[in-house]
Amino acid sequence: MNKTVCEKFMSILEFFPDTLTNDGKYQFKTENFLNNYCSSNDCNTDLEKINGGCLYLFNHFFGSSELFKTVANSNINIVDYILTWLSYMLNLKQQVGDETNPQYFYRMYILNHEKYKNSIIGVDGYTSYKDLIDQKKYLVDMDKKIISNFYEAFKLLCEMHAEFDDNSQYCVNCSENAKKFAKKYEEMNENSVITSNNSYKQLLYTLSKDYDNFINKYNNSQYFKSSPLPTIEEIQTPAQQILQSSEDTSSSSSVANKLFTVLSIFGAIAFLLGISYKVNNKDLKNYFHYIYANDNKK
Repeated sequence: MNKTVCEKFMSILEFFPDTLTNDGKYQFKTENFLNNYCSSNDCNTDLEKINGGCLYLFNHFFGSSELFKTVANSNINIVDYILTWLSYMLNLKQQVGDETNPQYFYRMYILNHEKYKNSIIGVDGYTSYKDLIDQKKYLVDMDKKIISNFYEAFKLLCEMHAEFDDNSQYCVNCSENAKKFAKKYEEMNENSVITSNNSYKQLLYTLSKDYDNFINKYNNSQYFKSSPLPTIEEIQTPAQQILQSSEDTSSSSSVANKLFTVLSIFGAIAFLLGISYKVNNKDLKNYFHYIYANDNKK
């Protein structure tokens, strides 16, 4: 995540806010640039508006190999944030029918819209927007209460990136937003529903690394050295946990093997000492028998 990435998200929020009106409707401003991503250049329905925003984000980050390298900074985890925004926006309204709103959107648009199936280049291991989404589909199926927490943390972090001036290294609300982010992150990190789910935990890890990268830049600036941002507890990804578990198992096995070797050596020594004792004891007995026999002869 960086300033350029977050400015793309902020530009959507400017024309398509992430809150509903008092009567429960999406706020989609007229003469909206997102109309260019809708059929007939006009986003008529709620889902078309959200679909326009989703395609806008994918086009600006993964539309070409050059965009992926320069704008997305070759960071595949931006897909996490696109789908977090998508799921949050879809869940603002009540579910209708048996499918959740994100599930319905996936079936109606991602599966059937050709723009999601168009080939992309320069993103190793992925051939289309749909392929990118399918690798992270758990975000589409995420519980809306959980997605709200992730979206709130993501938005706070994005606002910090967008507001930070790289030239003057000044940021008006960074300190306050960082405190809010750290508090939200702590709440999620203590939520067993999140930490017991590998997919949720992976997204939490992505947020934590992006926050760490930001505070390193922020705290190193001359303006803020005297008032550093709050740090957060580092977590391990599921892959890191598996590796650590493997290392622990290997270490335990190594200790056990060494202990077995030591005990074997002690056992061998005890066995040899036992034989030696028996041999010496037998020789001693033979010696006394010899003396006794000679005395009787006399």
